[in-house]
Parts: sequence; structure tokens; C-alpha cells
Amino acid sequence: MINDSIKLLVVEGYARESRDTLVESGMALASDLYKAMLLSIVPNAIVDIVTPADVDTSLPEGVALSSYDGVAITGSNLSVLDDSNPSVRRQVDFQKEVFDQGVPSFGSCWALQVGTVASGGEVRINPKGREMGFARKIKLTDSGLNHPLYKGKPPVFDGFASHEDEVISTPPKSEILSGNHVSRVQAMEITCGKGTMWALQYHPEYDTGELASLIRCREERLIRMGFFGDSESLHEYTRKLDILREDPQRKDTAWELGIDTDILDKNVRQLEVRNWIESLVLPNVSH
Repeated sequence: MINDSIKLLVVEGYARESRDTLVESGMALASDLYKAMLLSIVPNAIVDIVTPADVDTSLPEGVALSSYDGVAITGSNLSVLDDSNPSVRRQVDFQKEVFDQGVPSFGSCWALQVGTVASGGEVRINPKGREMGFARKIKLTDSGLNHPLYKGKPPVFDGFASHEDEVISTPPKSEILSGNHVSRVQAMEITCGKGTMWALQYHPEYDTGELASLIRCREERLIRMGFFGDSESLHEYTRKLDILREDPQRKDTAWELGIDTDILDKNVRQLEVRNWIESLVLPNVSH
């Protein structure tokens, strides 16, 4: 637990219609997951939420972007490849402003792709298909082994995942910190303008229960894509995920799903977020 008082901004990646769908499906909003994660690490933090995907959004009245000590960007069901979509363009432009203002940023999945495009890199649909449920055997690169993002992290680990797009061309001032057999870039440091971003392709904010809800929400699509043979097998899988949310010590269920402490232990799973706060955010806070 970090006892400092800092001011953080969470950027909600989902547009309003998609947020409504998540709520109707019984899922937590991405920004609420991120806010809860940040407050569990820094209980004294002030955490605001902004939704640049929406045309009528703005920061709290009288608050400048530069007044935040850090910006954290959530996942989304949008694709940066849909650059004609105003909800996409607004978020890319917002991240450009974050870079220009020099506010340290962090994020998951969609955030990596937004940060990549905002700083001159390229994203594509992954020809290997969707990475769903767990990103297996994420391996730190040589740079990642010595990078503060991964201080204390095992050199190989699993993470929660749900994405089809991947970084194909890295920005001019960037460094790949981890990857796996599905996506060459699972984490990256991006330097652009005055700012630095640490971004992950996987989701430290998820737990097994949240993954279960996401799978149920996308049931028809995942069956059609071949992740499950039928509805019965999907619901049996999510039942086991829910068991582990209630009791992460269930060795039998964890063994069946092939997961370990890198998924089940929040302190291991969210270590990158803590490291970002300690290494990038706190050193720039003026008390």
C-alpha cells in the first residue's frame, strides 16, 4: 500500500452505448475496475474519470490535464483501425495531449494501441486471431528484465487477455518490454513529446470473476470463433472462474484451468501498476 496523496485520471475507453451494454450484462465498467485497482494500491489518491469517447465529455470544471500526477487508460471494445469513428479519434487525440502535457500514463490493451497510434506506430488485426481469456507465457525481453515496470515480476508469466488487434510497428521512441507467441508486443514503454507511457496488452485490473462475466457477455461470438464447443461448455468454464474468484486457494480448480499465482494473487498480477506509480508518478509529484 502506498500512503502518498496523489491525483490520478482514469480514461474510460468504452463509448456510452457499449458501457450501457456492459451494465445490462452485469459487468463492471472498465473505469470503475481501474479506479478500484488504483485505490487499492494508493488509498489516499484522488481519482477522477473522463470519457473522451463521448462527444459531450470534459474534465471536471476548472481542472487542467496538467494538474494530474498520472493518467490511466482502460480497455475498450473499439479498434484504432476504425479511424473514421469519432470515438476513436477523440481518444487518440486525448492521448496526444497527455503526451504533450508530460503527464505519466499507463494502460491496458486498448491503451497500448491508442498510445502506439498517438505516437506514430501502427496496429493491425492479429493474423493469429483473438487472444482470449489468458495471455500465456508472456516473456520479458532483455529490456524488460531490467526495466522498472517489471521490478519483482517473474521473467515468464500469464495475464488476463481479450484482444484482436496488436502492435505491428512500434513508435519511434519506444521499447518492447515483453511479448509472447501470440503478440510480439505485450508491453511497451513509449516516449513522446514530454510524456512517457507504460502500456500493457493484457489486463491487470481483471480477476477471474470479471473474466467469467466478459465471456458470458460475448457468449455467441466466442462459440462462433471456436473458443467453446457450445453454451454448456462455456458456462462450465465460467463456473470454475467464479469459484476461483470466491476462493483463490482452490488448488483443484486452478489446476484444471492451468493458472497460478501470477493470475490469482493480486499483488503479483497488479505489480506493474504499483511499479508505474512508484517509478513514474511519485517522483514527479510536488508536495
